[in-house]
Amino acid sequence: MIDKRIGKRIKQCRERLGMTQEEFAERIGLTANYISTVERGASFPRCEKLIDIINGLETSADAIFCDVIIHSNDYQASRLSNELKTLPPDEQKRILQVLELMIHTNTG
Repeated sequence: MIDKRIGKRIKQCRERLGMTQEEFAERIGLTANYISTVERGASFPRCEKLIDIINGLETSADAIFCDVIIHSNDYQASRLSNELKTLPPDEQKRILQVLELMIHTNTG
């Protein structure tokens, strides 16, 4: 279900900020119970609330919808590239070798 994937992504972004549901809800003027229902995928916010949530998470809509929007591969590639840069050079090299092998296997 799409709502569950979006809710999971919202939760991940909130946790990356190191915030509890209560802290995040207070930050954006909603209730912790509402944030909980959104994160569980039990409800989906209206446009205005969704914008407040995304802005409160200090992220982009692509970050929230990357699991459900077909044309979000550029965002995911960019995000992974940024995460790769944070790893030690040996780990970067190992991961890039695995990716090259996977790409070669799929195109060969």
